Amino acid sequence: MIGDSDRLLEVFRLQADLCKSLADAKRLMIIHHLRDGPKSVGELAEAIGSKQSNTSQHLGVLRKAGVVCATRQGNIVRYSLVIPGIAMACDIVREAVGEILQRERSLSDIM
Repeated sequence: MIGDSDRLLEVFRLQADLCKSLADAKRLMIIHHLRDGPKSVGELAEAIGSKQSNTSQHLGVLRKAGVVCATRQGNIVRYSLVIPGIAMACDIVREAVGEILQRERSLSDIM
């Protein structure tokens, strides 16, 4: 029988795996741009300033992690967020980064 601590450990392991898939600036930019709706690889590549092949690789990582899904529309594959709330979670982390930077600036002004 699996105990509560084992289940909790598994949930945190899955959370860590998800966080690893997000641990790249270009992938975070992709998530940011997908918040407005589905986009093609070409649209995302242009938006994040990356080659299409590199953008496709990042989308593959996000797709494997269950963050994005692909839908074919004729010859075009459009990507969208599976869980739109992931963009809000990224916003919260970015706000925390902003607070850390402000605090560091405040400390450097004192010294």
